[in-house]
Amino acid sequence: MMTPLKMWCLLPLAVLLLLSISPMETKVVQSMSQCKGFLLHETPPDIPGVLEDGNIPKQDRYKVICQTYENVGRFVTLYDIQNKIPVFSAYKYKGEKGRKPECFWKIEPQLENKDNINMEDCNITTEYNNQASYNDYSGTYDKGHLFPLSYGFNEDDKISTYTLTNAVPQVDSFNQGSWRRMESCVKCILDKYCNGEGYLVTGAKPSPNKKKNDRVNVPYALWSAFCCGKGSTWKASAYWGENVQEDPESVYLEMKTLDQFSQKFNIDVFPGTKCPYSETVPKSELKFPPNKNCNCLPNEKTNG
Repeated sequence: MMTPLKMWCLLPLAVLLLLSISPMETKVVQSMSQCKGFLLHETPPDIPGVLEDGNIPKQDRYKVICQTYENVGRFVTLYDIQNKIPVFSAYKYKGEKGRKPECFWKIEPQLENKDNINMEDCNITTEYNNQASYNDYSGTYDKGHLFPLSYGFNEDDKISTYTLTNAVPQVDSFNQGSWRRMESCVKCILDKYCNGEGYLVTGAKPSPNKKKNDRVNVPYALWSAFCCGKGSTWKASAYWGENVQEDPESVYLEMKTLDQFSQKFNIDVFPGTKCPYSETVPKSELKFPPNKNCNCLPNEKTNG
């Protein structure tokens, strides 16, 4: 029986000595099937060479993290210890409530083959062999959530997103511009047309040779796909954007079909499901009343 280990907040040592820190419990498991509740029909994406028919060909490189907090599983991440970024995080959207927590970023000691981690190790100068450290994000990039803070059902869900195994180096204007608007739009769609429930997978496409601190891959693109429905009524769409500087006020990401996403990234994100692959959510359904503030369309048209 696997015992959850502790993931302590990443803080300078001087601060650690002043605070009582609550542990984040997580599990590094062998397969996606061991972390249930976050994939549509419990079926993981198909990613050639990475995740095929639910199997991980290179288990020495790709690690499944069942992200757990207060003994409750919150979402699942497939993590690449070579690039030191997640391949994707998958989660079930159940609506959103609760305040934004005051929280600090954390790491995953199980990826370092440690039974525990001392507070002395949790300072910003520590470098880890198999994952990003706090210092890897200093100065240049945002810590870009894959499972967004704003999608957490409650405060505990929101706290669970603050782990560097759920983050990638993301250009600030992209993270705070078109990507944030996309997240707001999708959240509104799920609330309005999916009864506040749906499945999402958000990932990163690694760049060939761009690294932060010669350690952490800076992905050239981020992507996200969602699906929701029951019976004969299903909705699905995908988005992606390049991880580059942009005008944060004017760039909008265009909604794409799952087929277009598959052709672009060679990923079947919802295999064997009823999710529509050849159509997106109709644009007529994106024109929400102004008070919804969904940020779906700029002047009722999209830019690529």
